[in-house]
Amino acid sequence: QVLLVESGGGLVQPGGSLRLSCAASGFKMENYAITWFRQAPGKEREGVSCTSNSDSNTYHTESVEGRFTISRDNAKNTVYLQMNGLKPEDSAVYYCAATKIRCTWYLWEYDYWGQGTQVTVSS
Repeated sequence: QVLLVESGGGLVQPGGSLRLSCAASGFKMENYAITWFRQAPGKEREGVSCTSNSDSNTYHTESVEGRFTISRDNAKNTVYLQMNGLKPEDSAVYYCAATKIRCTWYLWEYDYWGQGTQVTVSS
C-alpha cells in the first residue's frame, strides 16, 4: 500500500520556524520528484518546493525563496521542508506529493498525495 504521511505542522509565531516531514511507504522516494504544496482557505493549491528525482536540484516558488529549504533522506524514505522566517501568509495546509516525471507545479502530474498537515502562523 502506497502512503505519504506528513507531520510537523502546528502553530508558530511570525518569524518562527517549523520543519515538516513527509514519510513514504510502499514505494522508494528516491525514484520520484517530491513536491510540497500548500492550500489556504479559499485559495487554490500551489506548489511551494520540489526536490528532483533525476539530479540534486531543488526548486522553490518565489514567495518562499531564501526562507524554505527542501531536502530528502533516502535511507529514511523521507522528505523534509525546513521553513524559516514564517509569515502569516504562509498559513495553509501543507501537502507532499510524488511524481515520477520531474519537478512540476501541475497538480495533475502527481501520482501520490499525503493527507496534509496544518501550519498556522499567528501571534
